[in-house]
Parts: sequence; C-alpha cells; structure tokens
Amino acid sequence: MKKLATLTAFTALSLGAFQGAAATELTVSTWAGPNHGVNTIVWPTWGKWVEEATEGRVTVNVVHDMGPPNAQMELIADGVADVTWLFHGLMPGRFELTKLPELPTFEDFSSEAASVAYWRTHNEYFAEAGEHRGVEVIGVGVHGPGSLFLNQSIDSLDDLRGKRVRIGGGVMGDISNALALTGVALPPASTYEAATQGVVDGAMLTLEGLKSFRLAEVLPYTVQMPGGFYRGSFSLVINPDTWASLSDEDREAIEEVSGERLSRLFGYMMDVVDVRGVEFAEQQGNTFIELPAEEIERFQQMAADLPDAWKAAAEQKGVDGEAAHAYFFEQLDAAEGEEVLSADEVIDPES
Repeated sequence: MKKLATLTAFTALSLGAFQGAAATELTVSTWAGPNHGVNTIVWPTWGKWVEEATEGRVTVNVVHDMGPPNAQMELIADGVADVTWLFHGLMPGRFELTKLPELPTFEDFSSEAASVAYWRTHNEYFAEAGEHRGVEVIGVGVHGPGSLFLNQSIDSLDDLRGKRVRIGGGVMGDISNALALTGVALPPASTYEAATQGVVDGAMLTLEGLKSFRLAEVLPYTVQMPGGFYRGSFSLVINPDTWASLSDEDREAIEEVSGERLSRLFGYMMDVVDVRGVEFAEQQGNTFIELPAEEIERFQQMAADLPDAWKAAAEQKGVDGEAAHAYFFEQLDAAEGEEVLSADEVIDPES
C-alpha cells in the first residue's frame, strides 16, 4: 500500500509538472494572401523569436481567413483569436492619431525607420488616448510610399479626375478627394478582381501590392510621387485577457521581442517586399510614370493643409499634435542612423 501511495503521488506530481510545462499557443489571425510579406516574414520570424525567448513555453500558430481585414480588431477583442495585424484606414471613424505617419512628406525614408519612429511616438503620445481600447498594442508599422496603379497612362494630375480608384481609408481618402478621384472602398485582396471586371480604373496601394496582390497583371501603369502620395499605418495587437494570462516571465520575454523590435521587423518586411513588387512589375513590362516637376508642386499644394488638419484632430483627442508631429520626425531622423535588421535575423523564404 505504501508503494502504491508513493507511486500515485509521484504520478500526480509528474502530471502536474507536465501540465505546467505545456506550451501556451497564441493563435494569430491573419489576412492578405499567404504570400504576403506579413505572412512569410513577420509572423514566422516573430513566432520564432517568441518561442526562443520563452524557451518554448509560448508558441505561435498562424491561421488564415478568420475574418475580413476590417473585422480583425473585433476578433481579438472578443477572444476569437489572440493576435492580429490591423490596417487603421479600414476602420474609419475609430482612428485619427494613426494618420500621422501616413501624411505625405515628399521625402524618402525607409519603412523600417518610420515604423521605429512610430512605435516611439505611439508610446510617448498616443497609447493613453484609447484608440486601441479593447486590445493591447504589441507593435506598429508603416508601409512604403503609396502609389497609384492605373489601367491607362496619364500625363498630369488632371487626367485622374473622376477615375474610379480603390482606396482603403485614412489619409488615402483625403488624397483621393484632393485629386478629385472617385474613391471605391475595397480591401486590398479584392482589388485584382475589381480591376479585372472594370469596377475600378486603378488602385492606391504600396508598391508591394504589385506582386502580393498581383496588381501588376491588371494595372500596368504606376504613378509615383517623391516620398509617396501617402503612407499606411498598421498595428499588431493581442487580446488583453490572453496577455494577462501569461506569466510575468513570459510577458517580459515577449515584450523583449515585440514593441520596437517587432515594429522594426514590420518595417523591414515592407522595405523588402516593395523592392520585390517593383521587380515583379518590371518583369510584367509595366510602366512607371514620373510626373513633371510642376505636377509634383501642384500635389504639394493640395496636401499642404493635411498636417495642420491632423494636429487639430489630435488636439481633440487630448494629444499635443504639434509636439507629437515634431517628435515623430525627430525619431525618424534618429532611427535612420541606427543599425537595421539584417537578413540573417529574419525568416524569409525568398531571401
């Protein structure tokens, strides 16, 4: 009986130890196609970082098509999944502060540096404003220079008047109005079909969309603006209950590979896939249109009021818009001079 009692106690202790050591799996809800850089680079790399940082106690499982892009925040807030990525422009009326990194600047800078600057600005000025209420922000991101993909060539901005162009919200909507476009609200993944069927004459997207959404196949003319017509703002978020359920040790470990590091990874990915988008379009024989200097100056005048409009909107949210705007560009300059991620630090099937 003593041996049986000892064996039973040992079995119970062993089972408890096994259960305590069982890994926590984070379900990541993702959208865009499986070949998009978020799904081939960001999630695999972050998942590896998380598993290594927690010594296997936390793992990541990526699940596709759990819901459309504009429903992702609710999926996480409701606990349907644990983690996702958001494009703020697809949720009009909710996000205003996130438009800061989207404003046209007419300057070239990397998405990696912009994403790092954005994370620092988010922490310093935006986190307490409550725009992400219901979820915890673990990273932010900025995509590369936004371009116009068209089914016909143009010579001037006047040629764009009335064209039906896919837009995704945010500053994109303001730019669309300034150019007198007829904006058609569509998620990126629906744009190929819309262009094929003649529903749209073009699309506003970043250069990576030429390949990841195959738009180079149906919209063979790309109009670019120095620094981009706009940029795009993203966040990576986790369910608060999931976050609270992790041990202090694991939360601290995940924080080490999230935040600024995850934001940097997102920006790195955007820089890489933009290059691949251009290469793919060139292989398709696409035409890249550079507008004359006077047309660029015209667009600068069209966009001149956007920064002040953003600052006023920020003030209404209780944020010092002038200070936040200046801080973002200070951090952008700082990040441009810092060490960048190397290809050796990420998972990238195409590298």
